Amino acid sequence: MASMKLNVEDYRRAAKKVLPRFVFDYVDGAAERGECLRRNRAGLDRLALLPRTLRDTSALDTSIEVFGQTWRHPFAVAPMGFNGLTRPLGDVLLARAAASCGIPFVLSTASNARLEAVASSPSPLNWLQLYVMRERSIAEQMVRRARRAGYGALVLTVDVPVSGYRERDVRNGFRLPFRPSPATLFNLALHPRWLTRFVASGMPAFVNLAEEEGADTLQLQAALLSREMDRSLTWESLGWLRRLWDGPLLIKGVLHPEDAARARSAGVDGLIVSNHGGRQLDGAMSTIGALDGVLQAVDGHLPVFVDSGFRSGLDVVKALALGAKGVFIGRPLLYGLAVDGEDGAAAVLKLIATELERAMTLTGAAAVADLNRDILRSAELHFHQDITRGIAS
Repeated sequence: MASMKLNVEDYRRAAKKVLPRFVFDYVDGAAERGECLRRNRAGLDRLALLPRTLRDTSALDTSIEVFGQTWRHPFAVAPMGFNGLTRPLGDVLLARAAASCGIPFVLSTASNARLEAVASSPSPLNWLQLYVMRERSIAEQMVRRARRAGYGALVLTVDVPVSGYRERDVRNGFRLPFRPSPATLFNLALHPRWLTRFVASGMPAFVNLAEEEGADTLQLQAALLSREMDRSLTWESLGWLRRLWDGPLLIKGVLHPEDAARARSAGVDGLIVSNHGGRQLDGAMSTIGALDGVLQAVDGHLPVFVDSGFRSGLDVVKALALGAKGVFIGRPLLYGLAVDGEDGAAAVLKLIATELERAMTLTGAAAVADLNRDILRSAELHFHQDITRGIAS
């Protein structure tokens, strides 16, 4: 009898059992000693809620409107690379799960399914995340294709001028071309279901790096996995991108208030406060800690989203109360995908939605707009000023 999965951590433990070690470590791992990963979690745990009572929550509305489109819930699927490593057609399965939940799916540049195939999922809410590699023509052809395929927004990730040092991947020898060690081959043999799927489908590839399907891009794939990006990309480069893309443009990876203010003056349409899930700079501050400074810098002139470390609907409520427009969720969806494919990812989304609805009801919020700083308190007497600034004591 399968064990009950009541929260994201249950799915994480189950995913660890069904995935080969090098795959689970890639999904679950972070930069260096994992301090930033833990800081993300600690920052959320230090925020407590002060509920309001005797409020009418008989009709609950969890929807938000973003760029003229309605999300059923105030969260979405964050861009994640190499989803096909967790399960074949992982990007397509995640897009379908997101569509069933009425929320956006953000396809990564490091995806393993052609963006046209993902766009065929029954959702008008697909977005594209963009890395700009040294050869900018790669980004240019992806943006052109995304426009033709009807993607609703473009998310430029800016916190990867160089790859974070992910020690678990290094220990596992995970790189392209992949040459598994004897220990990895033995571990693969202990996961026959995963192995059977990939014998049939083959090792996933970064299939969007070339405009023509089936082109030989092995060298480019290795460069993308090691994050060999265009380090000459600057604020002035946004003009180049705007000439290619006339839809909503968001910047992902902003933590500093001055960068947020610069983005606002540059005409960006939205920001995603992110530290890449703790996978880049191990010394970076938590995103919930950086959120307030970014919100103050943009002063309500553009929507501010947040990701990294969110594991429950309760976490989402805290970010919304602080002022975020919405939350992007990553690893939890991969845990669900590993366990039960599309159904597993959809189950995780439903779990988070249920937790969100319960937390809203218990705090007296009938709609997302009812969540505000009045219900936030520090769970610790000496909580960091970056979090509590602007929150009632």
